[in-house]
Order: sequence, then C-alpha cells, then structure tokens
Amino acid sequence: MSLTDKAITQIRQLIASGVLPPGAKLPPEPELAAQLGLSRNLAREAVKALSVARVLEIRRGDGTYVTSLQPSLLLEGLGGAVELLQGDPGAVLDLMEVRRLLEPAATALAVARLSDDGLAEVKRHLDAMREARDDVERLNAHDVAFHRAIVDVTGNETLITLLEGISGRTLRARIWRGLVDTRVAARTLAEHEAIYAALADRDAVLCHAAALVHVNNTEQWLREHLKSTEALPVTGSRE
Repeated sequence: MSLTDKAITQIRQLIASGVLPPGAKLPPEPELAAQLGLSRNLAREAVKALSVARVLEIRRGDGTYVTSLQPSLLLEGLGGAVELLQGDPGAVLDLMEVRRLLEPAATALAVARLSDDGLAEVKRHLDAMREARDDVERLNAHDVAFHRAIVDVTGNETLITLLEGISGRTLRARIWRGLVDTRVAARTLAEHEAIYAALADRDAVLCHAAALVHVNNTEQWLREHLKSTEALPVTGSRE
C-alpha cells in the first residue's frame, strides 16, 4: 500500500468510526496532517482522492466537509465505469447477468410498496413506449424510464443507484438489438405489458417471473449475436 493509500485509509477510518460524521468539517490541512502523522502533501493528496470519490467535498474559501455519504452519491462512479465496459462483449454480458439477478427481485419488491401514483407513473412510461414503437431510441429510452419508475417505488436508494448504473447504462446494447432485429419492438412491448399487468394485480411472484422473462430474452439475444462481433457497434446515441 502506498503512503497516499494509507493516508486515505486513515481518513476513511475517522469517517467510518463517526469521528467525522456526514456534514462534518475536517480540520485545517496542517492540523489534519499532524493528527494523522502525515506530511501536508500526503494529507492533501488523500483529501483530493476522497473528494473525487464523493466522500469529501472541498468548498473553496470554506474548507473540506464530509459529504452526505448517501448511496446515490458514493455509487455515482458506477455508471461511468459501466460505460467504459460497453465496448467489451464479455463485460456487457456480465452486466446483463447482474441485471437479471437484480431487476426481477426489485420488481417483485415494488409490489409491497406500490401506490396508485407509483403505478400511474409506470403506466405513463408504458404508454410512451407504445407511442414510440417505431422509434428505436425513444422506445428504449422509455424502456429504461419504465424500469426506473418501478425500482423507484421500492424506496431503496442503494438498489435504485445500482440498477441505474447497470441497467440504465446497457441502453446502447438494447438500441443495437432494436436496430438489428426489427421484430423486437412488438416483443418488448408485450413483455412490458405483462410486467405492468402483474404490478396492477399486486402479484409479486408474477412480477418476478415477467421481469425475469424480459431480461432473460434480451440477454439471450445478445449472447447469440455477440458471437459474431468483437464489440457493440456505435449507435450514435447515449452510451
């Protein structure tokens, strides 16, 4: 472990132990360095690294503070990491596998916490998908929003952030599927209709099954078609 890594670990331990709780202001750099037995340069580098990781926030002219440490903030970098993996077929399939593990469970969990307003929001995106069935990019954008609306119902911020980072960032692969397979729009809509119907019936088991079928179909299609290519083609849309 480098000296900078050790310095980062020391500051993280102060945060984890509650000595520096969320929102707390760090001591001035000379004082922090002396407290940790570090040089000022090492303390400065550690603070910079933790600010990039969203653990600390540097406020010019005011000092350095511990952030809220909310999952949506700390896991923010996940989406960026996933985007860097988009050109690797093996990594894309790994992401789809993780989506298959998480998304059906999240859909089933949503049933117990589903309000009428939450169901109406899901239906709004389903209606938008119907209207966009001939526009691959719009269809897939509303597809992502449909699933996000369901996961939002769970109120589980960690789960929401994980799925947004994984599922939301596989949009490129799903658009490619729509461009290659002109029949996919009808199947995609039918699968989402099934998920919505299960939600409307408040049937958690059926929700899990419908979501699993949907994700599994996308994953299987990708496995078959990625055998003949080394990477996903660029679609010109958000990646």
